[in-house]
Amino acid sequence: MVRPLLPFLFLSAFFFSNLMVSQTPTTGPIVQDFGKVYKIDNPDFKVHPDREYKVVIDVTGKPNSHTTRNPLIETAARFLNMHAQSGVPAKQLKVALVVHGDASKDVISDEAYNERYGKDNPNTALIKSLMKIDVPVIICGQSATYHGIHRSELIEGVQLSLSAMTALVHLQGEGYQLIKF
Repeated sequence: MVRPLLPFLFLSAFFFSNLMVSQTPTTGPIVQDFGKVYKIDNPDFKVHPDREYKVVIDVTGKPNSHTTRNPLIETAARFLNMHAQSGVPAKQLKVALVVHGDASKDVISDEAYNERYGKDNPNTALIKSLMKIDVPVIICGQSATYHGIHRSELIEGVQLSLSAMTALVHLQGEGYQLIKF
C-alpha cells in the first residue's frame, strides 16, 4: 500500500517545494532595501514595458504601532520594484506620495518622533530611499497643522502642501493616476 503513494508523495513534495521557491518576494532593482514583491509568471493582464506609469499614492492610514513602518509608504517601493522586475524601464516609472491624516506623523524626523514617541521613526530610511530616487513625498499642510507638526520637524526633503486635496488635484492634472487603499 505504501508503494503506490510514493510517486504521489514525491510529485507533491516537488510541486510544493517549487511553489515555495517561487513565492519568495524580492526587492530591487530600483529600491534595494524595501518593497518586496512576488514574481508573477505570464499574467493574463499584461504589463506594457513601453508605457509610462505615473501614480500618486494617497497615504492616510497608519500602523497600529509606533515601531512599524507604514505599509502604504512602502507601496511606492513595491510599485517601482514590481514594474521594473516586469521589464518597465525605471525612467518610465513615476511615483509620488501624498501623506495626510494620521499618517502625518510618519514623515517627521527621528528627533521629532523621539520627542513624541520615545523612539526613532521606523519610516525614515524608507522615505529617504524614495526621495533619493526622486519620489516626491508631500505632506498635507492642513493635517500637519492639525497634528501640531511644524515644517522644521519634517524629514529633510519632505514637501509641505496647502492640503492633500491640492497636491492630489495638481498631480492628477499632470497625468498621475490615483492609488488609494
